[in-house]
Amino acid sequence: MMRRKLIAVLGSASENCTVAQYDFALELGKALVEAGFRLLTGGYDGIMEAALKGAKNAANYHEGDTLAVIMSLNPDDANDYADIVIASGINYARNQIITASADAVVAIGGATGTLSELAFAWRLKKPIIAVVGLDGWSEKLANKKIDETRDDKILPAKSVKEVIELLHGNFGKIAEERE
Repeated sequence: MMRRKLIAVLGSASENCTVAQYDFALELGKALVEAGFRLLTGGYDGIMEAALKGAKNAANYHEGDTLAVIMSLNPDDANDYADIVIASGINYARNQIITASADAVVAIGGATGTLSELAFAWRLKKPIIAVVGLDGWSEKLANKKIDETRDDKILPAKSVKEVIELLHGNFGKIAEERE
């Protein structure tokens, strides 16, 4: 059996998360699990909470579909929607663990924490999808290169449906490149 792909959803905690971003993340979390993916976030509130909560509402949700890598050493600091919590104790350095563990990343809005995750994902050559129309770093970096270390660009998406289509398309391309 093939390992299910792990998608990291990146975005702000509550203090920088808009209602529109939260709602998008909620819908995306559900759609990701329904499309056969597992979900990884930073495990706190805002976008992270919404995505994990949405995943748990998927019709085909199974225990273990939602994962969180948190900054602290206390697993109880994670939101209630994470099935598996990795308590890193390494503050924002945990952003590299999130992006290194993910097969692809999706950014929704985001402030400096999201920017650092996007930079790690770029360096690690992970497929990156940036949601447009919801401000933040995802808006600023959509359809752009962070630098010249890669030939591709960050893929823009306007809807949850587009995100899922882009993910399926990228994994097909990756499989072809490995053959």
